[in-house]
Amino acid sequence: MSEMSDRLLFWGPRILGLLVSLFLGVFALDVFTPGTPILEALPGFLIHLIPALAILGLVIVSWRWEWITGVAFIGLAILYSLRVGPAHADWVLVIAGPLMIVGALFLWSWQHQRMVRP
Repeated sequence: MSEMSDRLLFWGPRILGLLVSLFLGVFALDVFTPGTPILEALPGFLIHLIPALAILGLVIVSWRWEWITGVAFIGLAILYSLRVGPAHADWVLVIAGPLMIVGALFLWSWQHQRMVRP
């Protein structure tokens, strides 16, 4: 692979992981409704941010253990699919789909790094 594709394979999953975290974080904004004081909605907002922060934590872990991050992303996608899938198949595509793709990219990047630098 060229240097450019090596860098893309290294940075791609990390950037996409950050975007997935940001995407999940947007769902936490639904606690802010008209007429609800901000201080009353803040605890709910923080609780709803937990999934986004967990994904962010996994992306941070990826700098040291790329394979663990890949397995964790795929595991979260499967867990979410099993938990939510029977009732909301469309949600599975929107949430678990990106998690699965990012997890696969992390594993691909990890495998590539192992082949390039034995």
